[in-house]
Amino acid sequence: MPSESRIENPLLHPFLFTYQLGQVLTDKILSPNPHNPSQPLTRPKLAIIGAGITGVSAAAHCVGHGFDVQIFEAGDEKQLGGIWSRVNNTSSLQIHSLMYRFHPSVQWQRGYPDRQQILSQLGQLWKRYGLDKKTKFNMKVDKVYQDEKGLWIINSPSNGKFDGVIAAVGTCGAPKRPHIPGIDKFGGQVYHSSELTGKRARGKKIAVIGGGASAVEALEFAAAEEADKISILARSDKWVIPRNAIIDTLFAFNIFGQETMFSWIPEKLLKKFFYRDLEDLAPANKGLFTDTPMVNSDVMDKIRAGKAEWVRCDIEEVVENGIKVNRRAQGVPSGGPGREDVIEADMIVLATGFSRPSLSFLPNDSFEEPYGAPNWYLQTFPPSHPSVSAINCTYLAGIGSVGNWHIGIYTRILLMFLVDPLTRPSTFWMERWIDMTKLLKAKSPTGAFDFFTYLELVWWFAFCVAFNPFRWKWAFFVFFGLGVALPRRLVEVEDTIRNGLGRPTSDRVNRDQGVSF
Repeated sequence: MPSESRIENPLLHPFLFTYQLGQVLTDKILSPNPHNPSQPLTRPKLAIIGAGITGVSAAAHCVGHGFDVQIFEAGDEKQLGGIWSRVNNTSSLQIHSLMYRFHPSVQWQRGYPDRQQILSQLGQLWKRYGLDKKTKFNMKVDKVYQDEKGLWIINSPSNGKFDGVIAAVGTCGAPKRPHIPGIDKFGGQVYHSSELTGKRARGKKIAVIGGGASAVEALEFAAAEEADKISILARSDKWVIPRNAIIDTLFAFNIFGQETMFSWIPEKLLKKFFYRDLEDLAPANKGLFTDTPMVNSDVMDKIRAGKAEWVRCDIEEVVENGIKVNRRAQGVPSGGPGREDVIEADMIVLATGFSRPSLSFLPNDSFEEPYGAPNWYLQTFPPSHPSVSAINCTYLAGIGSVGNWHIGIYTRILLMFLVDPLTRPSTFWMERWIDMTKLLKAKSPTGAFDFFTYLELVWWFAFCVAFNPFRWKWAFFVFFGLGVALPRRLVEVEDTIRNGLGRPTSDRVNRDQGVSF
């Protein structure tokens, strides 16, 4: 698929044209203006660790609103884009691009853009906001610590001092390559799911070990290469939902972010209208709102056509002509009884995902139990450090909750905390919010922050702003990125009052010490 931007003919593609027109208007209304190089950026200055989707988007928001940044990226410039710089050329969004708007200026050309267009949009954003001059490549961050004034230091003082930190290292690091007995005996090729670009699979039988997003990558590759058959070997049950923007959005509208007494309704509808004759593939003892589902509409059609097979099994060993497995029936847990079978294959794809990048460079007190990640304020702010936000780093599972508007909202909440001390919560109140969320989700089969939906995330944001009257003046800015001048002007007025009372002004206090609720 082409990655260049173009406007579709409204007569031939009226819906796509309307979508593209909406994006143009969104860009005009909500995108902050790129910074004028002749004018200096102001403090607070932020260090952003990682140059993936989240890091570049957060930096663009900061610079667009007049705040200085420095991006630190462990890899070289080819790593710009994070995980998207390392996946296959056949990879594309699993969710509709309506749910993947990481910046208002993004201009998608179709509902499910491919890797090339995603990287193209990110590159344009990076250059549009002058971030190419604010990015240090080959700069691995080993430690983040504070000086005596509470300013943040990245590795050493030679890299500058910062008022706030955004950790944007993501959730996908190096490819996971588990040891499988007998792998050296296999007569075909073995690849990780992220290494399929340029490989030939036409007419071959492919065995995919694992499920989830990595398995979808393998499916897209197999379809593009016209493979003969693909077998997905899944150890644990996983819900599969259709690649449909309306349906996926409805699932994301579960404001409770967990299984409820009504969860059987969408599960029943999925089985009846999506799984249909393949209902035995649906999880028997696992709710829809407990784990990230696999988003793919083609897999069911391929299974019905005999081009794909879903095998619920445990891997025993690899043999010369395939993989020996223990097939299990629906509802039988991993390690349970089954029957031995050999899945024939010419190629094995390890859809085993990626190791999670470590956040250990943050101060140790960020991980003190019971408030260690992901049990943080709004899931991203460690309670001991309101000037730090680990956006999209502590995510475990969810529906409709990646790469969307929340990157900008999280960034602007952090900016609000840094600029206005009356909005900055203390450790005590951050922990109370965490306790409250745990209480509200006490009956969830997962941890309170182990799974959430997008509407639940919106509720978190709304509560954060509405609960504290000092944040009301920032509401329009936090949610839409508009009107930053008004709250900043009010902070200046508050500073005048503070100065008259002999109190330090907002720029003279430790921005990592919360004094509000």
